Amino acid sequence: MTVLPARRLLLVHAHPDDESINNGATMAAYASAGAHVTLVTCTLGEEGEVIPADLAHLAADPAAVDARNPRPASALGAHRASELTAAMAALGVSDHRLLGGAGRYRDSGMMGMPHNRLPGAFWQADTDEAAAHLVEVVREVRPQVLVTYDPHGGYGHPDHIKAHRVAMRAAELAAERGFRRDLGDPHEIGKIYWNCVPRSVAELGLARAHKLADTPGGAPFAGTAALADLPGVVDDDEVTTVIDGSAHAAAKAAAMRAHATQITVRGDFFALSNDLGQPLLTTEFYRLVQGRRGPGRAVADGDTAWPGREDDLFAGVAT
Repeated sequence: MTVLPARRLLLVHAHPDDESINNGATMAAYASAGAHVTLVTCTLGEEGEVIPADLAHLAADPAAVDARNPRPASALGAHRASELTAAMAALGVSDHRLLGGAGRYRDSGMMGMPHNRLPGAFWQADTDEAAAHLVEVVREVRPQVLVTYDPHGGYGHPDHIKAHRVAMRAAELAAERGFRRDLGDPHEIGKIYWNCVPRSVAELGLARAHKLADTPGGAPFAGTAALADLPGVVDDDEVTTVIDGSAHAAAKAAAMRAHATQITVRGDFFALSNDLGQPLLTTEFYRLVQGRRGPGRAVADGDTAWPGREDDLFAGVAT
């Protein structure tokens, strides 16, 4: 029987690259401190846009969308799986899995696109069926802490919304004594967090990006993202937990660079396929939505103090 470390963290994300953008510094910090960090990725991101010109051939062909003729295996999906492996190596995370196994659920594309309706699209998955795959992981790893998206998925992508629903449902089912004992013994997750970015941090980061863009020769990208482009922005008072990952800034940046089809990193900023710069955050923020809040303290993020916030996702849980 494998003996796991005392602290066990589970993260559920929709596509490769989401984990590094949202939680890369947190994952690296806990992995380096000896916690068991498990990442479950729900799809391979087969419908993602490709940034580098020399990899453009990997992108899915939009003309191939036909609900009566499901799309063939994706070259981009296989490539993004290798990017995910490289990113996890950069973060020091060895336990990363695909929900239900490779190819079980396919990227659904942006909301309202024909891809949403294709057989096998994650958006079409039965929530309880998909959650059962995650229950098996929960009962094996027995995490005290789960991190996922808010009900809007951060920015409305169908796979992010579905990942939220599956993660929350799996947390319920994993604790039910009468549910699928073939998947392992029941386990109740002590604390559940949703990713977020405080409005003040987002505004400050974008102001820095605009200032850099206004400096002759200083613009790292074609433009600067707007506040509405950033996922999971919430009012500052909704933030319960602040994780200082500054010591792991290089690891997070390396993990994001590993997702080269999706992300361009330049200095303290990054851009997606829209080439709009946004801040690369190494202090990461969370909303505790289930479980007992641990002791609060004044957590610093650069020159900003966050009084009364947790500084540890495991604060207040038995390990």
